[in-house]
Amino acid sequence: MDWNEFWNSIKTFFTDNVWNIVLFFAVLILGIVVIKITINIIKRIFAKSKVEKIAQQFIVTTIKVLLYLILVLVLLSLIGVQITGIVTALSALLLAVGLALESNIANLANGIVIVATKMFKKGDYISVNGVEGSIVDINFLFTTLDTTDNKKVTIPNSTIVNSSVLNAGANARRRVETTFSVAYETDVELVKKIVTDVMKSNGKVFLDPEPFCRLKVLNASSLDFFCHCWCDTEDYWDVYYYVVENVYNEFKRNGISVPYSQLEVRNRTDEVVMPIVAEPLPERVEKERVDAKKFDLESAGLSDVLHIGKKQKHKKTKQTESEQKTDR
Repeated sequence: MDWNEFWNSIKTFFTDNVWNIVLFFAVLILGIVVIKITINIIKRIFAKSKVEKIAQQFIVTTIKVLLYLILVLVLLSLIGVQITGIVTALSALLLAVGLALESNIANLANGIVIVATKMFKKGDYISVNGVEGSIVDINFLFTTLDTTDNKKVTIPNSTIVNSSVLNAGANARRRVETTFSVAYETDVELVKKIVTDVMKSNGKVFLDPEPFCRLKVLNASSLDFFCHCWCDTEDYWDVYYYVVENVYNEFKRNGISVPYSQLEVRNRTDEVVMPIVAEPLPERVEKERVDAKKFDLESAGLSDVLHIGKKQKHKKTKQTESEQKTDR
């Protein structure tokens, strides 16, 4: 290889295309500056808006990728590369990647749905597909929960969108519902007073709407009372445990018993007489069954047709003989 010739060709290339090279780097630097300024302006606009942060991040990232892709295509056109071929190749590549990452694309689309519809937000306590916990992170592929026993659960967004989601932290208030069972001999009005007084004694419980307690079910072994009160969502479990523990203590102070399951057992002293039928089993009488086979003339062969004809002729002969015997 002749190195002198090689270096001469390089020098010739740069001397002949000096302005094209200058234009290339000028467009490159200017394009990067314009993209950074554009992204900065978009971030400032989003900072003053009420759009969710995850949606802001997704939109900014998408715009940035598109702007850099346009810059690359412009630079390639400056050096004489045919853009149409590159666009075709990129389209084929995107199609192949889309087919390979079909499930991830579905999660991405459902992540956009979750963010756009504001289904829930960070900090909400949700339950989905038997898993429940507080949301610590939402991205466009997965939603991450922290369970009450400090386990981290990652759920694909497709699973969330296609399932029923219970969001306990969506509203500012929650209703604390409890059921208490007492013995049948208990004073109903006393139970109602005790339970409502316990709920009203907690300063986290709202007095409007007023705490509620009524007899709901006459159970097999107990009287069941349905009770509820309202509190802030963040105070739900504090109020729930307070009501249960203090109602139990007040029941003991007032001599109200919580019944166990009861089973009534009776001892029979009379003689058990089983009714019987004196007649024996009847004799078997065979059912007369008629041969109901259907004959399809279109699909039957000639031998089948002749065979059916012989059977009918034989049947008529037997019938005639039986009639003659009867006449005699």
